[in-house]
Amino acid sequence: MDEAEARATHVPGRELPPEDIVVRVDGARPVPWPLRMLLLVVGLALFVTALGLMKEGASALIPSLEGSAFTDNAWSTLGLGWLGAGLVLSGSPVAASSLTLLDGGAIDRTQSFTMLTGSRLGAAFVVLVVGVAYSLRHKQQGRRRAPVSIGVLSLLMTAVVYVPGAVVGYLLLERGAFDGLDIGTSPRLTSLTDAAFGWAVDSIDSVAPGWTLFPIGLGFLLLGFKAFDRVLPAVGSDRLGTGPPDWSTRLWPMFAVGCGVTLLTLSVSVSLTLLVPLVAKGHLRRSNTLPYIAGANITTLADTLVAAILLGDQDGVRVVVAVTLTVTVWTLILLVIAYPLLRRVLLGVARRILANNRRLATFAALLFLVPLGLIAV
Repeated sequence: MDEAEARATHVPGRELPPEDIVVRVDGARPVPWPLRMLLLVVGLALFVTALGLMKEGASALIPSLEGSAFTDNAWSTLGLGWLGAGLVLSGSPVAASSLTLLDGGAIDRTQSFTMLTGSRLGAAFVVLVVGVAYSLRHKQQGRRRAPVSIGVLSLLMTAVVYVPGAVVGYLLLERGAFDGLDIGTSPRLTSLTDAAFGWAVDSIDSVAPGWTLFPIGLGFLLLGFKAFDRVLPAVGSDRLGTGPPDWSTRLWPMFAVGCGVTLLTLSVSVSLTLLVPLVAKGHLRRSNTLPYIAGANITTLADTLVAAILLGDQDGVRVVVAVTLTVTVWTLILLVIAYPLLRRVLLGVARRILANNRRLATFAALLFLVPLGLIAV
């Protein structure tokens, strides 16, 4: 750990160490508005069609999934969500899958809750992959560790936030604390989307076997997210916001930027990956990124909530709200009461993991062995 990092971990209170960076938020390679509107319609069509296909496919999968190792209990679905997000390098499709499986009756709402939580734990794995790939471009050992450290910190912070938050949310959901919650779409909106895009589901359903609709729908969902990525504002790694030179060294501005960037991109994988080049190029200290990661982990469920509302399954909506609410409250408690301690602990653990290649390889292996173990439970 260099002298700057040492000073960073011992600053009391909520002030982060001074940093001389000004980061900007604006569009990189803006998409023309006519094309953006077309992509919006295409993305919506793909999104709604995907949900419909996955819902039908989930119903057909019930006989295969019932009693299987993947869905026989809440631990298994936790591992399934975690492993699935790690394999596809994105949490959003797996989170949406947990809702369609619930709506189709393949899993119950507590299993959907743990699968959704698992998708968040696995989503940050992409940051580690990008960090390793980015580090290979540099020959200096110190510079190689910087981008990889963002992946490690993202995974550690996500676990610290989601595991305790999920325990509380699970208990509240089990005891019916959210049963009175009722958030639905307007009947006009539902009928409009059915009329506009329902034909696609019916057409594909008529030519494809029932169970294949689920992976086909997952493919449509990935394409839909890709279209939405083009519609949403482009945020470059070197263009992340405007403000005074020292704003990135403070807790709450960094937290707010993490929330905002993830809400704009609708992907925690994208928003966290932006940190990799910023840290690698020395624009941002890794010790200052934890509030950003915490904020990103809250707003990442915005697209999943939209999916739950469009499906019209109130249990799905309650699952998403339970995760979001408990994680948000726990995150704020940690930042307000225990942030200096949390920061020191996570940076210390990250340093130990990054001490040599063997430890890093063991850490990466555990990211797959642990969810496999949960599935086998």
